[in-house]
This record gives sequence, C-alpha cells and structure tokens, in this order.
Amino acid sequence: MKHSLKIVLVLISMFLVAQIIGLAVTNVYAGNNDDIPFGMNPPEDVNPSSSLLSIVFAIIFAVILMFILMKFKTEMFLRIWFFVVVCLALGITLNALFLQTPLSNNASSISIFIAILLAYLKIFKRNFLVHNATELMIYPGIAAIFIPLLSIPTTIALLIFISIYDIYAVWHAGFMQKMAKYQIKNLKVFSGFFIPYLGKKEAELIKSTPKNKLKGKKIKINLAILGGGDVVFPIILAGVVLRSWGLASALLVTFGAVLGLSYLFYVSKKGKFYPAMPYITLGCFIGLGIARLLTYLL
Repeated sequence: MKHSLKIVLVLISMFLVAQIIGLAVTNVYAGNNDDIPFGMNPPEDVNPSSSLLSIVFAIIFAVILMFILMKFKTEMFLRIWFFVVVCLALGITLNALFLQTPLSNNASSISIFIAILLAYLKIFKRNFLVHNATELMIYPGIAAIFIPLLSIPTTIALLIFISIYDIYAVWHAGFMQKMAKYQIKNLKVFSGFFIPYLGKKEAELIKSTPKNKLKGKKIKINLAILGGGDVVFPIILAGVVLRSWGLASALLVTFGAVLGLSYLFYVSKKGKFYPAMPYITLGCFIGLGIARLLTYLL
C-alpha cells in the first residue's frame, strides 16, 4: 500500500462519514421541497439532460479558469474564491442540521454565521483539524445543489465522464498533480482530505535525536490526500438514488464507493499517483447494480 494501514483507515473513515452526512443532508432537503438556502434552490421543471451538459461545461470552465489564475499567480483571488465556495457549502450543510432543531426559523442565518467563521479558520488560519472537519461538511453541501437537477441515468453519465477526465488528468496530462501541489504550496489550501504524517525512518530519527540537535535538519513529511471531487461525486449518485429508490439502495451505492476506494488504497504503490474516480465509480456501479437487482427480487 502507498500509505500505512492506519492512515488508509483514517482516510476511508472520513470518506464514509462525508457520504453519510451527504445522505442525511439530501434527505432533509428532499423533505423540505428542496428549499436550499442562499439562492441555491433548483429551478422548476428541471431537464436532467440539460443539467448534465451544464454541469459538464461548468467543470471544464472551472478547470480552465483555475489554470489561468494559477499561471498569473493570483493566490489572494483564489483564496477568496475558495472562501466563498466553502461558506456556501458549509452553510447549506449546517442549515440542514439546524432545520431539525428548535432553531429552524433562523437556520439559514445561524448556519451562514458559523460557516463564515469556519471558512475563515480554514482558508486564512490553516488549522489542520478545522480543515478536515470542514471537508466532511463541504461536499454534502455542494452535492445538495446538484442532486435535484439530475436523474440516475444522467448521474451515471456524469460519473463516467469524471472518471475518464480523472484518468486523463492524472496518468496522461499530469495536471491534477500540478493543481494539487499548487494548492498545497502556494495557496496553502487543499480541496480535499489532507493528512501529513511521518514515515518510519523520519519518526525514528526524531525519537533518536535530541531536541536541541533537530534544528536545521530536513525531515520529510509524507502526505496522504483524497481530492474533493472523489468525495462529492459518489455523494451525488447516492443522493439521486436515495430520492428515486430509497435509503437501502443509496446505502448500497455508498458501500460500493467505499469498497472501490479501499481497493485503490490496497493496490496503490509508493511514489505513484492514481486517479481515484474510476475505482470509486466502479464500486458505485456495483452497488447500484445490486440495488437494482434487489428491487426486482424483493
């Protein structure tokens, strides 16, 4: 495995928690007539095919814009962009939570206040725990915007497109690695789960070296990362399935996504980069197939 079993289990656990939160948020908004706050309500009489094309073009545009901004080194603008997106996504997730409490009448106001505070700590203060904790809530909020716009067939098509894009971006063009490095080194912000850790040699060096002699020594820090897209797209499929076929089927999709990601971590090797979406998508489709089969048998 590319990372230790402990690190892999942490990443898989965070991935699973984000998926479960995503299903919970989807269920809340489905029961509230898709009343998503902050002007993010889906339009009426949505055409899933048109929505799919719009989402694909939006992804392409966002990637191109990201590289243009990277080229001109507009770090502050990108941080503000990230800040706005994080505020909206966190606000949508938190709003779903507060809608289930006695504070439901002021849910949107309370949630955006907390979201702004967390986004500030995440983007401008770089707190490791805040970063990963907020990542658990960001992707359910983003998914909640897209789920009402899609059907199961169009979401399947979307995951296939994203998987092909991921393969090209990682194994052929290599710009996914460049984007990740730029975010970590220049922006000091990464859109995804981010776990720095010491390897065995580095940990032994620190243990065996007196503290006063550690100054000036270069110690390599390993990074275990999982991109945000790898988290949000299975949430979208599971959310669409939840609305169409029910919770049991959605959980099978989620379970399949976890198995796909787990298999990737198992076969991955150190020093190599892998596109996660093909593995996650395959797992999702296996879960979806089992769910469909059970609907015929039961």
